[in-house]
Amino acid sequence: MENDFEGRPSSEEAAASLRDLGADRQALADGVQVPKMLLAALGGVAAWWVAGAAGANPGENYEPPTSGWLGLVAALVIAHLIRRETGIRFRKMGPRAALVMAAIPVLCLILFSISLGLGSFGARWAVLLTSLSAFGLVTWLAGIAFRSALDQLRR
Repeated sequence: MENDFEGRPSSEEAAASLRDLGADRQALADGVQVPKMLLAALGGVAAWWVAGAAGANPGENYEPPTSGWLGLVAALVIAHLIRRETGIRFRKMGPRAALVMAAIPVLCLILFSISLGLGSFGARWAVLLTSLSAFGLVTWLAGIAFRSALDQLRR
C-alpha cells in the first residue's frame, strides 16, 4: 500500500472544498419544488378515508370500512411519486418532519372517530365538515413535513 502524504490539501483548500459542498447542498435544496398536487392528493386520500365513516353503522354490529387498506395503498403510491419527483427519501427527513408525518395518521383517526360519532347521532351530513378538515389539515401538515425535509437537506 502506497501513501501519498505530499499531495494532501492544505487546511484552506479543505475548508474551501467544504464551503463548495455546502453551497451545492443549498442549491440542490433550493431547486426542489414543493409538489403541491401530490400533497393535495395525500389530503384527498385522508378526506376520502374520513368520509368512509358516513357509510359505516357504528354501534354493536360495527364493521369497519374495508376501503382503509386501499387508502393506505394510495398514500404509499403518492409517497413513492413524491420521492420520484423530488428525490427526498422519507427515512432521511429529520426528526421534525418525522414527528409531523406521525401526527397525520393520529389526526385522521381522531377525525374518523368524530365522524363515526356524528354518524351514530344521525348527522351524516356533518361528516362533510370532518372530511374537509382532514383534507386541509393533512395537506398543510404534509407541506410542513416536506419543507422540514428540505431544511434537513440544507444542513
